[in-house]
Amino acid sequence: MSSKRKIIFSTIFLFILLFSLAQPIPVRAIFSVATITPNLVVNDIPNTISIEGTDFLAGAQVKVGDTDVTTTFVSDTIVTAIIPPGFLSGIYSVEIVLPGPTSIVIPAGLTVVAPTPMPTPTGTQPPFARPQVVVSSYSTNANSGIRYGQEFNLTVRLANSGGIRAYGIQVTYSSSELLMLRNGGVSAVGNLNNGSSVDISQTMTAANPFYGVSSTALEMNVNYYDVNGVAYSEKFNLILGVYNTYTGVVAATATPTGVHLSQLIVSDYKTDVPQLEPGLLFNLELSIQNKGDLPAKSVTMIIGGGSASGGGDGTPGPGGVSGSGGDFSNFAPVGSSNVQSLGDIPAQTGLTATQQMIVNVDTNPGAYPMKVTLSYTDSYGNQVNDEQVITLLVYSLPNIDISFYQPVFDLYTYQSNLLPIQVVNQGRKATILGNLTVTSEAGTVENGQTFVGALESGGFFTLDAMLTPEMSGQVEVLVSIDYTDDFNQTRTITKTLTLNVVEMEIDPAIDPSNPDFNGGLPIEQPQTVWQKIWRFILGIFGLDSGAPVNQAPIQVDPGFEQPLPVPMPGGKG
Repeated sequence: MSSKRKIIFSTIFLFILLFSLAQPIPVRAIFSVATITPNLVVNDIPNTISIEGTDFLAGAQVKVGDTDVTTTFVSDTIVTAIIPPGFLSGIYSVEIVLPGPTSIVIPAGLTVVAPTPMPTPTGTQPPFARPQVVVSSYSTNANSGIRYGQEFNLTVRLANSGGIRAYGIQVTYSSSELLMLRNGGVSAVGNLNNGSSVDISQTMTAANPFYGVSSTALEMNVNYYDVNGVAYSEKFNLILGVYNTYTGVVAATATPTGVHLSQLIVSDYKTDVPQLEPGLLFNLELSIQNKGDLPAKSVTMIIGGGSASGGGDGTPGPGGVSGSGGDFSNFAPVGSSNVQSLGDIPAQTGLTATQQMIVNVDTNPGAYPMKVTLSYTDSYGNQVNDEQVITLLVYSLPNIDISFYQPVFDLYTYQSNLLPIQVVNQGRKATILGNLTVTSEAGTVENGQTFVGALESGGFFTLDAMLTPEMSGQVEVLVSIDYTDDFNQTRTITKTLTLNVVEMEIDPAIDPSNPDFNGGLPIEQPQTVWQKIWRFILGIFGLDSGAPVNQAPIQVDPGFEQPLPVPMPGGKG
């Protein structure tokens, strides 16, 4: 290449370089786009989209695809744009242009769709979609719980989890324990696209203090429509934590500290007789405990149930104490009325109250509940009536007499002696008895067991047992009868009979242990020769020629009398 041509090319290059350096370089602001909300709109109505980011400038312009749309600069982080109705359906890039110009393009940043036509319902095909408004979350700004006399705000997040847009959303609140402030408990939310959510707020206050509860319920009703004007209604129950006035803390905590109240209970009760029977007087003893944390003042106990009225300051009202409406058909007070004044019972202490009563003579066996009302004034001046129920068991035990049906005199050892035993039903009703058993540790009993069975009132049953005593003196004979009571429990009636046993005396002449007893026959005496000759001569003349024997009479104790037992057959009267 020639020198002339090199000079020409160098001159052109230098001119281009100088021209480029002379052009102004635009200064671009550092900004960014974070989100576009919503990123899907329906073109049947105007839609406002919100673009969030950083370092936006006044005069910013939004373009959807190649179309400039109405843009509003809200702040350096938010710019809104209006998508007009009838905008063509499609997927568009969104470009935000700042003065300068500087711009950022978000590809596929917005989707525009046409309204979804509702399919014609058929007999087997349900509607394609519907709006569904639900409560996503809710909370209050009352961190220590809802207090009486203080306002608080409830924030509820509503979400449309259905398939289409919800129109004309309206929210109403109702509660007997909370008062709605400023708007009467009605909030107009407007429209809510499917997949979107919105937060609403309601100012409230407690209508009364909360005592002994951990929470309160608030009913929230949501009404709205779909695109075809079909109405929908939803009901939600919101549970809100409250401040417990008694404890001074929020009752809706994970570990409750207890309720500060007066609480009277009947912890134990008993009677002074083992079994209650018709016509029986008894004392009913009740142990009353205050299990609460506050004292119970001016306690009144009402047997059979009742009430005591009083004013708000704890003074008795015009009605006084009512204790006459109880049930006294089976049990009735004796000696005093069924109303007793017990005084004050401090917290975590107790006392014992006694009431004398009688069982009605016409009361049948069974278990009978009895009401006990404990009326008192709490520490806040409120009249409280606590009702308790106790149960008393009534038995109908047989009234049986066990004795001898004829006199039994002294018995003798080692001889069988008659025991004429008789069982008599002295009760007013018939009874059924089981086995009758006669035993004694002083000797052997024969015919000492039999079955009695049913005995009418005034009826009797006899048993002739035989006792062979083996010792003398005072001996005991035990007579026991088994039976089953009205509550199917096995019971035993026992009676101890005392008898006198005399040691039997035996005459030595008839004592088998005597060597001269000879079985009770006469003992032949020894003879001489002349005695034998003399017996021979007497025999010739027909006179007594028997051998001489010991003719000593048997000596019997004059005080000994052998009794003649007269056995009696057993049987019922």
